[in-house]
Amino acid sequence: MEEIASGWTTPVSAALQEALRVYNLPFNDLLFHAQSVHRMNFDPNAVQMSRLLSIKTGGCAEDCGYCSQSAHYPTGLKASRLMEVEKVLTEARQAKDAGATRYCMGAAWRSPKDRDMDALVAMVEGVKALGMETCMTLGMLTEPQAGKLARAGLDYYNHNIDTSERFYPEIITTRIFEDRLDTLETVRAAGIKVCAGGILGMGETVEDRISMLLTLANLPVPPESVPINQLIPIPGSKLAHATRVDPIDFVRTIALARILMPTSHLRLSAGRTEMSDEMQALCFFAGANSIFVGDTLLTADNPGEDHDTALFRRLGLAPMQLEPAR
Repeated sequence: MEEIASGWTTPVSAALQEALRVYNLPFNDLLFHAQSVHRMNFDPNAVQMSRLLSIKTGGCAEDCGYCSQSAHYPTGLKASRLMEVEKVLTEARQAKDAGATRYCMGAAWRSPKDRDMDALVAMVEGVKALGMETCMTLGMLTEPQAGKLARAGLDYYNHNIDTSERFYPEIITTRIFEDRLDTLETVRAAGIKVCAGGILGMGETVEDRISMLLTLANLPVPPESVPINQLIPIPGSKLAHATRVDPIDFVRTIALARILMPTSHLRLSAGRTEMSDEMQALCFFAGANSIFVGDTLLTADNPGEDHDTALFRRLGLAPMQLEPAR
């Protein structure tokens, strides 16, 4: 088990088999291993707090089967224009006052248009001026667009790979898996940190989940931030009737992610409203150390700040403090 946390240099099939072996360890052994790795790299009782704002909602040209914002499905979500810069900054100030250290801004686009870049740059600069980390998710980026965001001071760019390369065409047909990896490479080359994860509960196999984690862990530099989402079935979407992922399987996936990516922040993202406090506690023990705070997450419900505060108090957890800029 020691070899697993030190990197994967074996062929893909062998790595998949070894990761599957670890995933299927007795539950207590798996969690002990994951928590041991976690403690070597993080304060085990500190959780990074992020706030996510939808700066442009709905009308997306992509056909992601899980998404309420896709124009391909009758989800009932009304499309909106890009928010004004000052409104975004007002929301950011409120997030900071509520304890968030990272502010994430998401737009429902296949990719941003060049005419929107000035506003996006102003948002990044404004949030940075508040002393917060910045993150954006805008779809696929060109090299010039990534460069502009980097020069504005963007800290993280979120671009999830969603699932395994094998299962990807079952969920999305308007782009290919390689497109996701290309954007991650573009972002990394621009000097922006990478935020990339996936979604559990879309009908994928355990092997698909492990393959997704191996893809992330074997990037030239693993993502600094890895959001793991539990699917929220959206009425009208392709996956409206998907079966919920087993809670123990979800925790096992978090534990394996921690073992494979020892220094990444692992974020419990979408689906926390459907998780019991006990399930979240197990996820934190397995190595999750980041959450989104606030009542909404893009267009979905999210546990409110009062609930998170109470849960943190019960578990003896505290918000992770932002490291001073060097």
